[in-house]
Formats: sequence, C-alpha cells, structure tokens
Amino acid sequence: MRESTLLAWRSSPTRLREDAATEGDLAAAGYRDRLLTELAQNAADAAARAGIPGAMRIWLDGTRLHVANTGAPLDQAGVQALSALRVSGKGTDGGPVVGRFGVGFTAVLSVSDEIELRSSTGSIVFSAERTRDELHAAGLDEPERGVPVLRLVWATDTAPAPGFDSEVVLALRPGVAGDELLRQLADDAPDLLLELPALTSIELADRTFTRSERPLADGLTELRVGVAPQAPLAREGEHTWWQYSTGPSARWAVPVIDGRVRPVSADVLRAPTRSDEELSLPAILIADAALQPDRRRLMPGAALEHLADGYAGFVAALPESQRLRLVPLPGFARGEVDAALREAVLRELTGNAWLPGADGRDLVPGSAVVLPGLTAELAELLLEVIPGLLGPGLSTEREAQALSAVGVHRIGLAHLAELLAGIHREPLWWGRLYAALEPLVVDSVAAEELAAIPVPLTDGRTVTGPRTVVLGHDLGGVGSGVDAHGVHWIRLVHPDAAHRLLGRLGAGSASALDVLADPALRSAIEDVDLDDPTAASELADPVLSLAAVAAAAGDLPGWLGQLPLPDADGTLRAADELLLPGAPLARVLAADSPFGTVSSALVERFGEAALRGVGVGWGFTVLRADLPTGPEQDLDDEDAWWSTLEEDPEVLLAVRDLDLVDSGAWPDALGLLAGEPATAALLSDRLGYTAWWLRRHACLGGVRLGAMRRADDRTFEGLLDVLEHPDAAALSGVVAADRVDGVEMAELLLDRLADPDRDPGPAVVARAHRLLAEATASGILDLDELSPPAAVRTLSGQLADPAEAVVLDRPWLAAAVPAELLVVGDLPSAAGLAELLDLPPASQAIRGEVLGAGRRVSAWDREPAAVLAHVALGLPLPEGTLVVHDRLTVRLSGAVRGDIDLPWWVDEDGRTHCTERGLLAGAEPAERPCPGAEPAERHAD
Repeated sequence: MRESTLLAWRSSPTRLREDAATEGDLAAAGYRDRLLTELAQNAADAAARAGIPGAMRIWLDGTRLHVANTGAPLDQAGVQALSALRVSGKGTDGGPVVGRFGVGFTAVLSVSDEIELRSSTGSIVFSAERTRDELHAAGLDEPERGVPVLRLVWATDTAPAPGFDSEVVLALRPGVAGDELLRQLADDAPDLLLELPALTSIELADRTFTRSERPLADGLTELRVGVAPQAPLAREGEHTWWQYSTGPSARWAVPVIDGRVRPVSADVLRAPTRSDEELSLPAILIADAALQPDRRRLMPGAALEHLADGYAGFVAALPESQRLRLVPLPGFARGEVDAALREAVLRELTGNAWLPGADGRDLVPGSAVVLPGLTAELAELLLEVIPGLLGPGLSTEREAQALSAVGVHRIGLAHLAELLAGIHREPLWWGRLYAALEPLVVDSVAAEELAAIPVPLTDGRTVTGPRTVVLGHDLGGVGSGVDAHGVHWIRLVHPDAAHRLLGRLGAGSASALDVLADPALRSAIEDVDLDDPTAASELADPVLSLAAVAAAAGDLPGWLGQLPLPDADGTLRAADELLLPGAPLARVLAADSPFGTVSSALVERFGEAALRGVGVGWGFTVLRADLPTGPEQDLDDEDAWWSTLEEDPEVLLAVRDLDLVDSGAWPDALGLLAGEPATAALLSDRLGYTAWWLRRHACLGGVRLGAMRRADDRTFEGLLDVLEHPDAAALSGVVAADRVDGVEMAELLLDRLADPDRDPGPAVVARAHRLLAEATASGILDLDELSPPAAVRTLSGQLADPAEAVVLDRPWLAAAVPAELLVVGDLPSAAGLAELLDLPPASQAIRGEVLGAGRRVSAWDREPAAVLAHVALGLPLPEGTLVVHDRLTVRLSGAVRGDIDLPWWVDEDGRTHCTERGLLAGAEPAERPCPGAEPAERHAD
C-alpha cells in the first residue's frame, strides 16, 4: 500500500500536493477540536459492530496520549480507509454506524504527527518523519503544506493495552499541553456518553465516566453519567438527562436537576455528536441527519421537519408542572436550521394533546383556555363552566409566554363574567366562587371587569352585576331560619353567597334596619290582600325575623305597624292594632278600644322584641316620621298641635293612641309612659306632640295636667294645684310651665286669678300679672282670642270690679291708690297688662295737684340726704329740679278723690316734689316704685 501511494506521487507530484493540502484542511478546519469526539465515534462504531458495551480508556504517558477502546478490532478494510481520503471501511452489517472512519481520524493531526494504531488483529504506524524520509528517498520535494501523515502506513507488532481491542497512541507534538488536553477531553466525556449509546464508559486519567439508564413512565428514560471518583465537572449538574425517543432517527433529551427539568438555552444539533448548527430549542436534539464530510454542517436541502415528529409525546411524558418548560419561546432563530426546527416543533405542539387540563385530561392547545391567577379552589368551581380550562399550575404569569406560543386562548375576568351568565348554581357555590375570585381582584380595573358577574338573591333570583344588589350584615337568621324567598322587596344577596368581594365590586350594604326601612317594603305591605293569609305570612315571616335583629339597633319605621298579622282568632289585623298577651297597656285602655291580641304562635316563633319592633303593643307605642310635612300621622288632635309649630320638624316622635286611654286610668297610664325610656323621653319635650296632648287632654282628679304645676315650681302657687303622682319628676313637660306660653295658659291664669276660692299671695298675683303682661307685649298672646275677666285680683288679694280697679303704671301713684283697687304687675309691662285686663292705667285714671309751693326749690346734688341715700344704695343720682316740702299734700281727682299726704309726687311738668323722708323714693321716678312709701294720709273733701 505504501509503494502504490509513493508510485502515485512519483507519477503525479500534483497528487502529492493535493493529498497534503486535503489532509491539512481536514485537520486544521473540518475536524479541529474534535479529537475525542472522532475517536469516541470510532469506539462506539466498533462496539456496535461487536455487539458489546463500548468502553474507552484515555491516559497520558509522558508526552504520549493513549486512547484505548473495546469492540471490533482493526481489519484490512480499516487500514485501507485510514490511509485513503474520504473512504470509509465501515459497513452497516453490525448496525448503524456514526463515524466515517478514515476521514474523522484526521482529528489526531491536531495534536500529533506520530500516530500508532494498535489492534488485536495487527498494529500500524503513521509518521510524518518516516513519510518525509520516503519522499526524499523517492526524489520528491516536500509540499509547502507539509507531508501528508496519514497516507503512508507501516506495520508494527505492539499490541493494545490489556482488556481493550484497539488503542491509538499519539505522540504529542511540542507545544501541546497534555494535562490541559485531558481536562478538555473530560469536559466532552458526559456529552459523548449521552450522544453515543454504544459507549457505556470513558476512563480518563484518574476518573471514570459511566453511563446508566433507568426507564421512567410514558416512554421516558433517565440517563445518568456518573463520575468516580466524584469531581466537579465544567458544567456541574448537567450529567443527568431525561431522554425520549421519537423514532429510529431522533432522540430528545433535557437536563434534570433534583427531579426538575432545566431547559437548555443554547445548544447545537447533535448528529449524533455535536455539529456547528446552532439551536435555540429548550431540549437537546440527537438525530440522524445528513451532514457534510466535516460533520459540522447539514447537507444542503437535508430534510429536518420529520425530526420534530413525536416531540409532543416527549413533552406529555414530563410531569404536568414542567411541560411548558419545553415550549420554544418567541425569539430570533440562530439560523435556518434552527428556524425550521422551531417551526416544526411548534407545529407539533399545537396539533397534539399534551397540555394538562384542570380535569386531568391532556388538551390540544387550540382548544385550551387559561385564566391567569387560577387557584385550585377556583379551578374546581369552574371545571363545568369553562371547557378546556388549564390547571392552576399553568395559569401563572411565568407560563403566559409559553402558552401564547402554542396558541392557548387567554381569558380575563370580564370574559369569565360572560361565561358565568345564565348558569344556575346554589348560593353556596356562588359564595365559594366569590371567595376564590377575591385574590384576582387586585385593582379597580379587575373590579370593573367583574361588573357583570351574576349574584344570587334571597328571593331565588340571580341577577347581573353587584352594583344593583345589597349585602346584608347583622341580619340574623334570614335565609336560614326562615324562608329566604320572603325578602323580595329588595335585591338582597343570599346569605350563603354573601362575600366582601361583592362590596368591592359595588354592592351596597344594608343592615336589618335598612332592609326594613326600604320604601319597597312599605309598598309590599300596602299591597297585601287581607283575605290571603298565605301571602301575608310569606311577607310577615322575613319582616319579623329582621325585626328581631333590628329592634336592638334603633327605632323601626312607623309604617311597619301596617304589617298584617294574625290575632288570637286568626284574623289578619295591622300590627299596631294588636297587643302582646298580658300587655300592661290593655289595663289602661278604654273598653271600646280597637286593639286585639296577637297570635301566641307568632310570639313563640319570633319573640316579643320583634313584634314590638313592628308596632305590636306592650306599652305605649312611639310613632316616628322623618321629614313630615303636615298633620298626616293619624294622631288625635294632630291639626291643633301642628298649628303651634313655627316650622316642620325634621323628625316627629309621638306616642300613639293616647286618646284611647280610659279617663279613670290616667294615673296608671302616666306610670306606663314614665316607665318606658322611649316614651319617658317624650314627656319632657314640652313642644312635642306627646307632652302637648297630655297637657291638653289628660286629667287627674278631673283636672287637666296642663292646669297643674310641679311641686318645686312656686311660680303660680295658690293658682295652680301640685301634680301628685309617683312619677311626678318625669312629668315636668306635661304640667303647666313657669311662664305664659300661650292662650290656654293665659285663660287658665285669668280664670284662677278671678276665682274667689283661690287665695294666692300678693307676690304670686304680681308675678302672674307680670308674666301675662310680658306675653302680651311679646306677641305670644293674641288678645282677640281672650276675653277680659269678670273680676280682677288686686294687691290686697281681694277681687275687684274691673270698672273700679286701675293698673299701677307710675311709682308715685302706689301710695295714692287703695290696695283693694290697685292691680299690680310691674311698671315696664303695665300698659300690656292694662290692655289684657281691659283696665285703665292709674296715670290716666287719676289726676293730682300739689298744694303749696314747698319749702325750697333745690337740685338732687345739693341735698345731703339724697346724696347719702343714693351712695349707700349704689344708685345713680338723678338730675332735674327738686321741690322739697315739709308736708306734701296732693289733691287727687278721677278714680281716686281727695287731698292726700304723700312722700313724693311728680307733677305734670315733670318736677319731683317730696318730703325729707321721700328724697330716696323720688330718686328714680320713671323706673322703680317707692317700696318705702308710707300709706297716704287722706283728708276729707
């Protein structure tokens, strides 16, 4: 063989140069950095031909690198292939082969020019030095590219290492670091054991890489490359893969760490060993592909799409939570091969069932639906609502990109609300749904998307949208203890479905009191047919259940008293026409009162509090009306009371049915009113209807309460009798006031002042007159509504004929008029009192003439006695003329006649006349009477 090659070179020196150039190109370019790869491929092919597990051993002996393997030994065809270019001596009789022996072997030239191949059937040597010698001996010039090392072969007798069938020994050329070379080879070892199934172990220096396989479920195989002794690899953790064969021409593998796949971010096509075709697929593809002779690139036009067949099965074999990790994510392809394979893989994934559905079945992506944020609880509820729903593990934001890549339909909360429309479920199911949806409603946008979600109501309906409903709180047993369909007058969320999420979505909030105060209930009550006990019961049951809760929260609307309830005989009557069994109110009502007794069965079912809340009587009932506009509450004498108001009250609170009290039962009735906090509070409100009515109509001992006074109020002592009652302290508002507050009080006082059986003291009389006069002056009294009394009470306490009496309006007249004719109030209001009593003022009825000129004419500031008196009393000193008399006699005419000695007098010119003792009395003639004035001394005419 050597001679024939030399002959060819001698015959054609060009052939020599071509062989040298070709070999140099293969070593420098096509098979650079593939030393272990090519030798491993040869070892794998040898093991496959021999049908035994392949093993390799690599060690360094000084500057010589030894690579030994088991398997079919070198034969004649192999030697010929080694010494020829692009000729393989391997066939396929022993199974599929990987390398093209004789081409890839040129990789040894990257580190050595002296190569020895030892085999159990014979050994050969390739040598650059011997080849160079042969060329010189043949008279041939050495090519510029160097001699072709692998063209001339020499035989040798050296056998391979014990236990191996072949061994390649490479004398490392200067500059090649053996230790570094071994490290690089160690980096490649795990991948080669993955790529070449015929190899089971690679022993490299002091470490052994061993391949093992373990079958898993659904066609998966776990492939592990162990290292003994353990040492860190260049890519630690990537020595375990899950492998899946999709056919004779392709295998897929993905690295696994701690039972979880770790998709590759960048790799190359492996055919079966690494090529230069870069891929961005998440799994490693090991395939039988048509490569160019240097095994770096695919042949032009090579078929690729079929390699993706079965990829969906690979993904489906993985745990459900890890399947999306093997979906190629959108991105730029790394080349034409990568683009073609990505497209084929995505087509394979979109057309097959592998996505785990929430119901446990695998789904085709095109028919699958994902709800972002789906939880296990929510998935359980929506299984029958959303066909093709993916499970919670695939509904996170991390998986969204992968799902989008395979065409999974993504639905939002708004679409979910549409899908829920029209379905029928129990309220409890809806409540669980709202609870499961709450974590998904993270902002106002999400809340708006659920604006149309269905909501079940207590009346059995399901309506669209939370904004039209109200959530009940503190409703007690409504919806459980009673028929939930009864609350039909308001869109009340069924208690089993009530959840705070509905409030976030716009639902209102209603307490039991709010539900009972709804105007729609009033209409429902008005529409009840009293001849239909069933309909009445269906309305009364939920109302009374709510009232049991709401009664403690505040006053219920008064119109609930119209709720039809059965009495003891089963007849339907308005609630406010019924009394509870044993009600104390029954003892004080007149015999002909319209009240009946409520059914005892209702008392047992709902309790007294609920029935009292809707108006069933125990004691007196308080009516409440918000923003009333007139006497429309059906209260006794309401028109008259309303006329006393200056403006409409914001809230009217009044005790009902006072007119039904038996006239002889008022002592007990007042005790009932004072004993209940709700009614007792109204007794002190003098302007309110209740106190007004009691003053006007209620009587004790035949006397109206308004004609009585409190025991501690002595304003009208002797004129009004004291209210004697055990609860008198609570009845302050139902007796007479300590002032004149209206025509009725004025008439009462005028009558009592004119009553000869009354004996009021002078101070009470004067006070009563003053208060009457002030009420007249302030406009409280309309004199057209009053009649002058037949007799008037004078200062002496006697009754006088109005034709003879006068009203004191000037202080100097106090001593001039006899007490039995003098009516006294106070000077500022004397004119009003005179008008009220139809009496003349004293200053108009009496004229006076001072007799005598006086002892001297002086001034106030010149009289020592006057100055001393005013300083002692702290009064300002008057100004003006002062006439001092030793004896001051005034001649009176008119209502009083005669000459009278007086302490002081003011004449028609405004001059003050006084005696020495009358200086103080005359100091303030316009403002104060003369309390120290001596009785007048009268002289005969």
